[in-house]
Amino acid sequence: MPKRDDIKRVMIISSGPIIIGQACEFDYSGTQACKALRKLGYEIVLANSNPATIMTDPGMAEATYIEPLNLQTMEEIIEKERPDALLPNLGGQSGLNLASELARTGVLEKYNVKIIGVEVDAIKRGEDRIAFKETMERLGIEMPKSAPAFGVEKAEKIADTLGYPVVIRPAYTMGGDRGRSGLQCGRITGHRQPANLREPRGTDIGGTVGPGMGRTGTRGGS
Repeated sequence: MPKRDDIKRVMIISSGPIIIGQACEFDYSGTQACKALRKLGYEIVLANSNPATIMTDPGMAEATYIEPLNLQTMEEIIEKERPDALLPNLGGQSGLNLASELARTGVLEKYNVKIIGVEVDAIKRGEDRIAFKETMERLGIEMPKSAPAFGVEKAEKIADTLGYPVVIRPAYTMGGDRGRSGLQCGRITGHRQPANLREPRGTDIGGTVGPGMGRTGTRGGS
């Protein structure tokens, strides 16, 4: 891929604090991205809420902001630093969700910031379970039966229709965080149910209920 001469300054949104089983890979990949982009002559603006990472070491970026990873802070950084491009897919779920919000609220258009590395609509198709299923159906790709649920009662009805065991996967979490398996009737309402079925965070957030771990050991669901 040829070097883009229309971009001089790139903003990278990191994944934030490292917890067990999540985010350490994004610190590594983000660090390598900073090194590679700077070697090509690009200036780096880094947003990371976790100071205890390699990414925030001196010399990794021209400007490093150890600040909360939220929409308001990201807009303030963009307004001050005026990056030409935003690279969100090295920050895991945090980076992708914030990039979507920055695009949806018009912040990127306001400051003329391009998203590189991924398309905004591709983020939605990959994270929104309904949009993902519609995309697969349009492409003719067969998937296990599933249905969206925005509450526990609806999830139980879907599970009864599909038959147990089932897997409940929340939307906007590509790594499957907070996903749960329901092995038998009643497990959905137990303490292991996904947080977004207990407290739905709006119409864009819901769980997808699909077939779970069968006797053959194969896993289904979208």
